[in-house]
Amino acid sequence: MNALSGMNSILLTAENDWTRLFDLDFQLLHDSVLTLIAVFVLFLVASIFFFKPARDFLEKRKKGIADNIEAARTDKEEAARLKEEYEEKLKNVDSEVEAILADARKKARMNEERIVQDAMAEAGRIVDNANREAELSKQKVANEVKEEIVSVAGAMAGKLVAASLDEETQNKLLDDTLKEMGDDTWLS
Repeated sequence: MNALSGMNSILLTAENDWTRLFDLDFQLLHDSVLTLIAVFVLFLVASIFFFKPARDFLEKRKKGIADNIEAARTDKEEAARLKEEYEEKLKNVDSEVEAILADARKKARMNEERIVQDAMAEAGRIVDNANREAELSKQKVANEVKEEIVSVAGAMAGKLVAASLDEETQNKLLDDTLKEMGDDTWLS
């Protein structure tokens, strides 16, 4: 019986503890309500001072990340467009180089022709000047020869006069000599 009575006492103790565990007395209820109110107030305060700024920060961060992603996408599209444009330009660079070289050759030929024409015109002017100078020199020499002939004729006439020719004979001789020589002699 001892064993039985020991067992009954354990069960009664367990029952008392068990009933106390679920027994809601006023103190427990009061503490529970105050704890719930304190937790609710703490939650409200934390929500106002911590959670709302944290949410705002996270929302701004989320928006900033979305903007960065959009900017990166547009930059990537722009880079792809520029890459295609540069590849197209690289394909056309040979034809552009050839066009530039052809244009440069054409301008060089035009400059060459202009320089040759200018040189020919200058050479023509030089030849004309040389011909004029030669003609002037020729006329100068002819004039000197005429003067020399006149002085020789004068010397001859002086000797003839000295030989006692009369003046009429001297004049006739001089005129005949001049007529015989003519203008062709003076110009050559």
